[in-house]
Amino acid sequence: MHRIFTTSVAAVYPLYVAKVERKGRTRAELDQVVTWLTGYDGAALQDLLDAGTTFDSFFAEAQLNPKASLITGVVCGVRVENVEDPLMQKIRYLDKLVDELAKGKPMEKILRA
Repeated sequence: MHRIFTTSVAAVYPLYVAKVERKGRTRAELDQVVTWLTGYDGAALQDLLDAGTTFDSFFAEAQLNPKASLITGVVCGVRVENVEDPLMQKIRYLDKLVDELAKGKPMEKILRA
């Protein structure tokens, strides 16, 4: 089992916020991306962060967006569409969306509209 699976989402979330804010995006936009991917609403997302939910539990209860399979590209040198472990692929999907947000991609494209 990879270490990230047992890591709290709340431990990584501030890093996501810092990354997107450094590039001129907002926490609200980050939350929009996370809720689009996972199906959680804003209150549920905050509750999960407050509870210290691990990535394993976070994605186990998430209702992944049907368009998530349209997320492609490279994160940390790995093509997200080729990741074999389902949980790791979901984490990489999230990483890819955060990267796209930080790079200034339009929200419609990030959300695969």
